[in-house]
Amino acid sequence: MSDARLPSAVQAGGSGVTAASKVRALRSRVPPALRLPVAVFLACQACYLLWWAAFYPGLMSVDSVVYTWQVTTGHWRSDHSVLYNALVRLTLDVTGDLSALTLLQTVAMSAVLAHACAGLRTLGVRGRWSAPAAVACAATPPLGSFMVFVWKDVPFTICAVLVFAVSVRLLGRRAHGTWNGRLRRSELLLLCTGLLGVDLFRNNGFPVSVIASLALLLALPGARLLIAGLAAATTTLTLLLALVIYPAAGIEQPSKAFLYNLHYADLAVTYARAPGQFTPDDLRLLAQVAPLSTWHDAGTNCYVSDVLYYNPALNRTAATQLTEPLVRLWWRTLRKAPQEILGARLCRAHIAWAVFPGPADKDARTWTYGTSIPAGLWGFSPIEDSPYRSLLKARPLSRALNHAATFGRSAFGVPQLEWLLWRGATWCYATYALVVLLARARRRRALLALAGVSLGVQLTVLVANPAPCFRYMAAPMFIGVLCLSLIPALGAEPAERSRTENRGDLIRPAAPSA
Repeated sequence: MSDARLPSAVQAGGSGVTAASKVRALRSRVPPALRLPVAVFLACQACYLLWWAAFYPGLMSVDSVVYTWQVTTGHWRSDHSVLYNALVRLTLDVTGDLSALTLLQTVAMSAVLAHACAGLRTLGVRGRWSAPAAVACAATPPLGSFMVFVWKDVPFTICAVLVFAVSVRLLGRRAHGTWNGRLRRSELLLLCTGLLGVDLFRNNGFPVSVIASLALLLALPGARLLIAGLAAATTTLTLLLALVIYPAAGIEQPSKAFLYNLHYADLAVTYARAPGQFTPDDLRLLAQVAPLSTWHDAGTNCYVSDVLYYNPALNRTAATQLTEPLVRLWWRTLRKAPQEILGARLCRAHIAWAVFPGPADKDARTWTYGTSIPAGLWGFSPIEDSPYRSLLKARPLSRALNHAATFGRSAFGVPQLEWLLWRGATWCYATYALVVLLARARRRRALLALAGVSLGVQLTVLVANPAPCFRYMAAPMFIGVLCLSLIPALGAEPAERSRTENRGDLIRPAAPSA
C-alpha cells in the first residue's frame, strides 16, 4: 500500500515518529557531558532572542548615548569603560549598528549560564534543578531584558557570573576529591577572562576580582600562588591602563571633580545634618564651589550623589581646582564626625545592603531602567554631532513582541515585590545562606568560597556608590537565582562521586606490587 493511500492520521504519526527519531539521533551525537550545557545554552538563547527582537537594536540610557558620542566624535574618555567603548566603536565600524553588540552579549551570557550548570553538576546539582534556574535568569523581565542593554554593566555582570561559574567547577573538584592542585587550561583561560573583564568593564571592578580571587586562594591549596599571581597581574594591568596607557593614547581622564564627587556628596550630607562641624573658613571654601544653600539642599538627600554633582549651581571648574583643600576638609570631617561621613556612605549604598527600598520622595526606590528611547535622547545635545545619531532609536523587529516585553517589564515593576525582583542585596543574603548550608552539609569549608563574587560586588558597592541603581547589583541576582538549585542538593553527594561509587570504579591508589 502506498503512503498516499494511508489514513492521514497514520501519516501524521509516521512523520511525528520520524521527527522524534531525528531529534534522538541529533541528541545522541552530543557527548553526554555536553548535553546539559548545550540544552541550557539553547533554551537561554531562545529567551534572549525574544528580548533582543522585542527591543532591537537594544535598550539604552543616556550612558549609551554618551558612549556613542565619545567613540564617534573623537572624545574618548576613561570615565566609562574604555574597553566597552572600544566594543561599541568596533560594532559600529563593522556592522553599522549596535544590534550585533547586544546580540553578542546575549550569546555570552547563555554560554556562561550553561557553563555554570555544568559546574553545579559536580556539586550534586542535577540538571533538572539547575537548568530551570538558568532559564529563569534569561526569561524573567528584570534579568532577561538587562542583557540587551547597551551598558558597560552588562559585560561586567557576564564576567562576574563567569568567575562564579569557574569557581563552582573548581570547588566541585575539591568537594568530590579530584582536585590535584592544578587548574586545567580551560579553567585558567576562563578564570583569567572573567577576572580581567570584571576589572576592565567597571572602573571600580578590580576590588571584586581581588575578593573573589582571595576566596578561591583560601579554598584551593596547591593553586594559591597561581591564583594570587593571576589576581595581581589583572589588577596591575587595569591600573597600568588607567594611569599610564590611556593618557598616553590620548584618552582623556575624568576631572578631579568627577573622581571626588562622592567626597563632595559626603560633605553636603554632613553640612545638612550637622552644620556646626564646619568652621567659617570651611564654609568659605564650600561657597567657592556652590552656594551654601545648594550644599544644604543636596545634603538632605543622602541616597544620591548626583543631586550635587549635576546641580547647575555647582561650579565644576572651582570643584576641580579646589580638589585638594576639599579632600583635606573631608578627612578632617571624617576624624571629627566619622558617624556623619560613614552614615552618608551607608545611606548612598542602600542598594548594596538593604533588602527593602528607601522612601520614594528621596529617589531611594531602586533605579531600574526604561524600555523606551526618547526622541531627545535625554537632552544630551552633543550627540547631534555624531554620524550615528539616527541609529539611537527603538526599532523592534516585532511590535507584538515589543508590547508583550514592555508589559512584562511593567508587570514586574510592582512595588510590593521590588525587594525580590530588583534588589541585589536580597539575593546576596540568599546566596550566603545557601552556601553556608551546603558547606555544613558537606563538611567542606572550602565551599564557602562560592560566595566570593557576590561578597566582592556587595562590598565594592557598599564602599563607593553614587545612586541606588539596579545594575550595580545585577551580578549577585544572577548568582543568587543559580544558587537556588543548591536547595535540593543540600543532602546529596556530588554527582560524579555518586556515579563512580555506584559503578564500583572509584579511582583508588594503585596497590603496591609484591
